[in-house]
Amino acid sequence: MEPHNHSSLAEFVLLGFPSVGHARGWLFVLLLLAYLFTICGNMLIFLVIRLDAALHTPMYHFVSILSFLELWYTATTIPKMLANLLSDKKTISFSGCLLQTYFFHSLGASECYLLTAMAYDRYLAICRPLHYPAIMTPMLCARMAAGCWTCGFLCPISEVILVSQLPFCGYNEIQHIFCDFPPLLSLACKDTSTNVLVDFAINAFIILVTFLFIMVSYGRIIGAVLKIKTTAGRKKAFSTCASHLTVVLIFFGSIIFMYVRLKKSYSLNLDRTLAVVYSVLTPLVNPVIYSLRNKELIKAIKRTIFRKGERASSTHH
Repeated sequence: MEPHNHSSLAEFVLLGFPSVGHARGWLFVLLLLAYLFTICGNMLIFLVIRLDAALHTPMYHFVSILSFLELWYTATTIPKMLANLLSDKKTISFSGCLLQTYFFHSLGASECYLLTAMAYDRYLAICRPLHYPAIMTPMLCARMAAGCWTCGFLCPISEVILVSQLPFCGYNEIQHIFCDFPPLLSLACKDTSTNVLVDFAINAFIILVTFLFIMVSYGRIIGAVLKIKTTAGRKKAFSTCASHLTVVLIFFGSIIFMYVRLKKSYSLNLDRTLAVVYSVLTPLVNPVIYSLRNKELIKAIKRTIFRKGERASSTHH
């Protein structure tokens, strides 16, 4: 195989949302507002948890890491989507496309592992409360978080290497809103069954194993919660997990349908819709779910704002 078998295609054209037509301006405003809200919401949660000593617990440690991850996860795709909605030239270089695909998948895989770590943390807190402080130490939290990031960034390497070796010739229009493995494979001018199989094996392992682990954790949590005699106790235990489970179901529901399949594509419009769910909607709703459903976090946000207001007024005087 020639070392520069993609030289005939130095760049791709990202078609994005071809059917929106005159509504492009409105879609740009909507996407920009969603992106700004995602950045502000996740940044607020990350900073409040880091600044407020009352929230220096394992659960909030993982929530802050999730918010930090979402900032980078959205940064890999949404700015390019916004630029393409304004520009008539929707091109992306071959290397730029591979980098976007790599970072999107590595951060996505990190999120799968992180949501699993969060489920394990809740399982220990509710099912083994007496042992929880001894097991979930700050050192274990740090190691679990580091493990989530490391495994996430190692996972897509083989897929990216295999795609980089494919010959791309002639048609260069990517029928998607960002660079991704399925639309890239459909452009290659050779048999990609090996790539599809490798993608399926890696994605099925990452997504299904982590999802199964999360569901088993929550099955045990629900079993333990139902044994709590007081209604107030049951309500408190369920409320700590409801927000996490909501995020899990939205995120995994869309990525399972998108990536755990042996077909390159079901339908282009369906693929675009699913991509919007896991690349825009999930990071957008995370701050809403974690803050609006969490009284401790709301109190911490108010405390942080109040403290800053006091400092500002004291320096003013």
